[in-house]
Amino acid sequence: MKDMLGRENVITSDRALNLLCGALSKKRTAITTEKIENSLGMVCAEDVVSGDDLPAFARSTVDGYAVRAGDAFGATETMPAYLNLSQEIFMGEEAVFILPTHAASKIPTGGMLPQGADAVVMFEHVQAVDSTVIEVMKPVAPGENVIQAGEDVQKGEVVLRKGRRVRSQDIGACAGIGRVMIPVRARPIVSIISTGDEIIPADEEPARGRIRDSNSYLIAGMVSEAGGIPRRKGIFKDDYRTIRAAVEDAMKDSDAIAVSGGTSVGTKDMIARIIVDIGDPGILFHGVSLKPGKPMIGGVIQGIPIFGLPGHPAAVSICIEIFIKPVLDLMSGLEESLAHRLRGVVQARLSRNVASSQGREEHIRVMLKEREDGLWAVPILGKSGLIRTLVKADGTFSVPVNRNGVEMGELVEVRLF
Repeated sequence: MKDMLGRENVITSDRALNLLCGALSKKRTAITTEKIENSLGMVCAEDVVSGDDLPAFARSTVDGYAVRAGDAFGATETMPAYLNLSQEIFMGEEAVFILPTHAASKIPTGGMLPQGADAVVMFEHVQAVDSTVIEVMKPVAPGENVIQAGEDVQKGEVVLRKGRRVRSQDIGACAGIGRVMIPVRARPIVSIISTGDEIIPADEEPARGRIRDSNSYLIAGMVSEAGGIPRRKGIFKDDYRTIRAAVEDAMKDSDAIAVSGGTSVGTKDMIARIIVDIGDPGILFHGVSLKPGKPMIGGVIQGIPIFGLPGHPAAVSICIEIFIKPVLDLMSGLEESLAHRLRGVVQARLSRNVASSQGREEHIRVMLKEREDGLWAVPILGKSGLIRTLVKADGTFSVPVNRNGVEMGELVEVRLF
């Protein structure tokens, strides 16, 4: 496929990503043992297996009375079952006695059932006759209002599977079984190199012709959201030796490298030549049938993926979503599930016709609006160099390569930022 400049090596985004993933199929970050409170968003490197039953004992799910279910069989308000009060059960204490027949023990929510008890009657269904006898006005089935030992998690059961990204609820489950340290893949370190004679630090006042470095902050934020560790290396002039030295220095302590700028056709664009010169294997693709993001470069240098990102913020954002995030997932050992693939995706109707250039996969920024007839996607129009279009947008939807556009009212899948 040719691009607008007649280049033959422009490929689809799917093909480009497959080339990257193929070249990195065996690359994974190191396995480390991490405290569960620090593991949020990391990928589990091995199955986490419970060494205990959870709960370790049968416990009540309500405040009430522990009973033998058969002793309350057929109880009604007009014909209650009379039970003798046995010793009271207190929260956090072991119930070391056997519940006698035709007896009941007062028990709090979470309290341990004594041997012989197999159900709990709620307070609302009990009436005290005196200090030694209660009347039960509603029957209970065996196991009612009780969590049995091992009902939540059984000893030897896999609680967290290898390849799964750790969530808050997973951390809680690990704490529940006493696993306060778990094996995870180290977060990928991504070095971010900003290039361009016109780029200045974000905290400086730009002279005419100069612009503040916003891309490195955008890239860093998206890398963090993807579970990586961003390292902003600084701003480097459009000089071959300077940029190559920055790339080679980043190779010493990085799992991936992202270079902002220097990927389009021009006399000062040297990223592609640097990747080729370092090699092994070097450039995998230069130019993608993608809008925005056509001049994207992807390569691997001595086992390290390197991304030459376009200069416009919207293009940077799209390219990170399509290329960098999946590569970071791969290196983290993430095994994609349906829930992971569909995360942050909603369906909405398009609020207006959107035209597209056939032959390129186009990603359209949209704002979501909730109306009486459902969710609508409102396109945010503007050039890819406008930061405000990213700020206003809630996400993007894509127009496939073989389509000329999408009509108003058509359902589209919006991938949320």
